[in-house]
Amino acid sequence: MSGPSVAELREVAQPAGHLERRNGEHWAGVLYMRRLSIYVTWLLSKTSVTPNQLTWLMTLAGIVAGVVLALPGFWAVVVAALLVQVYLLLDCSDGELARWTGKTSLVGVYLDRVGAYFTEAALLAGLGWRASVTLPDWYTVLGFAAALGAILIKAETDLVDVARAKGGLPAASESSGTQFRSGLLGLGRRVLSATKFHRIVQPIELSLLALATAVIDVVRGDLAATRVLLVACFVAACLQVVLHLVSIVASRRLA
Repeated sequence: MSGPSVAELREVAQPAGHLERRNGEHWAGVLYMRRLSIYVTWLLSKTSVTPNQLTWLMTLAGIVAGVVLALPGFWAVVVAALLVQVYLLLDCSDGELARWTGKTSLVGVYLDRVGAYFTEAALLAGLGWRASVTLPDWYTVLGFAAALGAILIKAETDLVDVARAKGGLPAASESSGTQFRSGLLGLGRRVLSATKFHRIVQPIELSLLALATAVIDVVRGDLAATRVLLVACFVAACLQVVLHLVSIVASRRLA
């Protein structure tokens, strides 16, 4: 069997409107990774690999990226950034393969979320480890604290659907997250969203920022830039935990 053509696969795996989802597609996926992932998915469609197996590999790539980031030396950061790109590639391909094979499942959705939790936490903890001179020190603590913050932010989002399910309501729509009982809160959310500061703790952005700060560290001969990035991640995570919780309670997602 020759299998589907790339064009046939794209019609099913990347249906019209899929890349335009407001909260469902990362900018890196739209910009370049979806152009590559469809060819990887095409190759995988000829094998016995399942979508959930790809999700497990995605999670492993993300965790290993965090471990590598903790290692000393410039090239460790380069390898970690490349592993995060592998993570993104597999994150794209697992869903594409699931749509093509019809093997979409709640298990797949759950594993995808677990992978995102583990990867963000691993990278932030790895950054804290990397910034430390003696282990453990306050930079180690900041890294693990930022990792906990990233997990709490995701938990706050996921718990919206848990609360709605317990109340017998369907999952919240994307638009409900932007509808606030207070116009002032809505304006504040739009202003903060425009700054994109929340992305600093996300794997793609964090790996690229870590690479940029590693270059600065090589030039300076110290870890000052990496430590500044770590402190920024910690502050951003703390602010997001509070602000995200307020935005959820003040929105119509729980109404």
